[in-house]
Amino acid sequence: MERQKVMERGEKAGVSSSSNGGGEVDVVAEMMGVIEAVGLYVGYRRTQRKECLNLVRRLKLLLPLLEEIKEIGNYKSVSSEALKTSLVNLDKALLGAKKLLKKCSCGSKIYLAMESEAVMSSFHAVYDKLNQALDDLPYDELGISVEVKEQVELTRMQLKRAKRRADTQDIELAMDMMVVFSKKDDRNADSAILERLASKLELHAIPDLKAEEVAVRKLVKERGGQNAESIQQINYLLGKFKQIAGVDETIVLDGPFSSKNLQRCRSLLIPHEFLCPITLEIMVDPVIVATGQTYERESIQKWLNSNHRTCPKTGQNLDHLSLASNFALKNLIQQWCEKNNYELPKKDACLGSDGISAELIEEISSLVQNLSSCEFEVRREAIKKIRMLAKENPDNRILIANYGGIPPLVQLLSYQDSNIQEHAVTALLNLSIDETNKILVAREGAIPAIVEILQHGTNEARENSAAALFSLSMLDENKVLIGALNAIRPLVHLLQNGTVRGKKDAATALFNLSLNQTNKSRAIKAGIIPALLHLLEEKNLGMIDEALSILLLIASHPEGRNEIGKLSFIKTLVEIIRNGTPKNKECALSVLLQLGLHNSSIILAALQYGVYEHLVELAKSGTNRAQRKANSILQHISKYEHIP
Repeated sequence: MERQKVMERGEKAGVSSSSNGGGEVDVVAEMMGVIEAVGLYVGYRRTQRKECLNLVRRLKLLLPLLEEIKEIGNYKSVSSEALKTSLVNLDKALLGAKKLLKKCSCGSKIYLAMESEAVMSSFHAVYDKLNQALDDLPYDELGISVEVKEQVELTRMQLKRAKRRADTQDIELAMDMMVVFSKKDDRNADSAILERLASKLELHAIPDLKAEEVAVRKLVKERGGQNAESIQQINYLLGKFKQIAGVDETIVLDGPFSSKNLQRCRSLLIPHEFLCPITLEIMVDPVIVATGQTYERESIQKWLNSNHRTCPKTGQNLDHLSLASNFALKNLIQQWCEKNNYELPKKDACLGSDGISAELIEEISSLVQNLSSCEFEVRREAIKKIRMLAKENPDNRILIANYGGIPPLVQLLSYQDSNIQEHAVTALLNLSIDETNKILVAREGAIPAIVEILQHGTNEARENSAAALFSLSMLDENKVLIGALNAIRPLVHLLQNGTVRGKKDAATALFNLSLNQTNKSRAIKAGIIPALLHLLEEKNLGMIDEALSILLLIASHPEGRNEIGKLSFIKTLVEIIRNGTPKNKECALSVLLQLGLHNSSIILAALQYGVYEHLVELAKSGTNRAQRKANSILQHISKYEHIP
C-alpha cells in the first residue's frame, strides 16, 4: 500500500509549479516524489535495462540537493524569475526521465527492441535536459553546501559520459530481427532464430506473453493508425512467440491492424481454474509443479523437455522437476463435466506420462542404434529419418540427443560417402537448434569435420555446414572455437562463390562469428571485404543489408578500417544512400558514420560523390534511424570547411 502511495505521488508530479501560493514549494516536493517513484519501477526491458538502472541511480544522487533546497528554505523568499525558471526546468527534465523509464518498464518488449536506437536517443535527450537544468540552478543564491555541489557536479559528469558512450546495441539481436522481418529471406521462420529472440526478449513464459499483448494493444491505441508496418511486424513476431510457447491462436482483425488474440470459444463456458495456463484448454490430467501451480501433464512435460526450468505462469525457478497429480482438482473437473454434459478429450493410451509416444521413443532408439550398423543401406535410411525427425519439433531433438544420437552422427561426418556426409551435417544442424545440443555437438568434436565438409562437400552439404556453424556460433565459446579451427576462410569462399542460399548461410555465419574481435581480424585476412563489396554491387542478390551489417562490424576494427580505406567503395555507399530501400539507407549511413568518425578522408570522398544533399533530405524525411545517422554525419561534416 505504501508503495502504491509513493507511485501515485510520483504520477501527480506534473502539477503546475507556477501555481499561486508558493508553487515553488510544491515543485521541489514534486521532484522528490518523482525520484522516489522511479526508484520503485521494476521489470525494465532487457534491451534498455542497463541504461534505465544507471539513470535511476543518477537521479537518486539528486535527492540530497532537493532535500537541502527544501530544508534551507531560502528559495521561498527569492523572487527572481531565474530561480523559478530553473526549478521548473529541472522539474520538467525529471518528468521526462520518469516518462521514459515508465515506457521501458511497461512498454512492448518487441517495440523497444525494434526501436532501440530511437530509445537511446531519448535517453540522450533526457541527459541533455537534466544537465542544462542543473547547470542553470543558482547554487550560491540558494546557499547550497559545498558537499552537495560536488555531488551534483559528479552527477553532471556521469550524465555527460553516458551520452558520449559508444552505442552498445545488441547487434546479434538486431541481425536476428532483420532476418525474421526480411520478406526475401527464406529463413525468416527459422525456429532457432525465433527461439533465440524469445529468450533474448524474455517472451517465452505465458505471463510475459500476456503482458506483451496488453502492451502492444496499448501501443496500437497510442499510435492511432500510424506506423502500420511496424505494428504488423510486432504482431507477427508476437504470434510466433506464442506458437513456440504452445499457445494456439487465430488471426483477428482489430481496428486498422491485424492482431492475434487467443480464441477459445468453448473455454468461455469452462471455469477458469479448470484450464491449463499453457494451452488454455480444460485439463484431463492436472499435475502440480514445485511452485504449486497446476498444469496439464502433457503440456508442462513438453515445457520441461524443452530445457525450461521455470514455472510458465509465475516465471519462478523450479526447485525440482517432479510432477504431483492434483487429484482434488481432477475430481472437481470430472464432477463439473458430468453436471454440464461436457465430454473430456480422450487421452491417447499410447502416450507415456511425459506425453511422448512410446512408439516414437522405440523408433528413435532403434534409429540411433542403426547409425552404427555395418550395412550401408540401414545406416543411410537411419540417418535420413533422424534428419527429418530432428527438423520436425523440439521434443524429437531432445529425444535423439538423450538416446545417444549425437556421437554417431559426428562420426558419420567423416564417412567417405558424400551423401551420408550431407545427411549427417544436416541432422546435426537440425539438432543444434536446441541450446543444450549446441554444447553437445561441439563437445563431441564436430566442428573440424563440419569445416572439412564446408570446404569439400556437395553444394547442399556446404550450405548446411555454413548454417550449422551459424547455429553453433550462438554460444560465445563456440565462436572462439570455430574461428580457431579455420572455418572463416572457407565461409568467405562460400560467400564469394556459393549459390544464393549458400551466400546467405555464409553471410549469417560470418556476421555471428565477427562479433568476436579476433574473428574480425581473421575475416579481414581471409578477404571478406572484397566479397562484401561484390554483394553491394550485385543488387539482384538481395543481400545489401547483410553485407552492410557485416561491414559495420568490420569497420569497428582498426584493420578493417584500413582495408576498407584502400577500396573505392565510397561511391557505391553513396549510391545506396541515394537510391536504396529505407533499410539499405539506414545501414549505409551507419557504415559511413562509423568510417567517417575515424577517417576524415572517407567523409570528404563521400562529399565529392554528392552525399550532402541526400544527407539533408534524409535528416528531414528519412526513417527515425536514418534521420539520426544523417544528422550525426552532418554534425561531423560541419567540422570541416569543405561543405558544399
